[in-house]
Amino acid sequence: MADSVYVGKAGKDAALDRGWLLGHFKEPDDPRHSQAVEVKWGVHARGEQRTQWVEGEVRTALLVLVTGRFRLEFPGRSVLLEEQGDYVVWGRGVDHSWFAEDESVVLTVRWPSVPGYAAG
Repeated sequence: MADSVYVGKAGKDAALDRGWLLGHFKEPDDPRHSQAVEVKWGVHARGEQRTQWVEGEVRTALLVLVTGRFRLEFPGRSVLLEEQGDYVVWGRGVDHSWFAEDESVVLTVRWPSVPGYAAG
């Protein structure tokens, strides 16, 4: 049973896969391997941004603000997360980008975990 349990630290583990803690990209014998869902611990410096929009997304996503001020951009809409626990959900096919207005920590969950997509 011990092989089915993983205990870690999000900050340390996140550094290994560009923030991603769980998903199809983990080794099949790792308890963090999942084809159903991906989880990311994102730590972003003030002013950090995703300049290239994510287009043609085939997954649904949930992003929760842990600390900071974090802006998500969608076609025709801007969403500012500024209080701990603020979150946004977007569906398949919704293009997006983001900007850290302050140093921010966000938790992202997206599903399904689609093989062929990089942990990015």
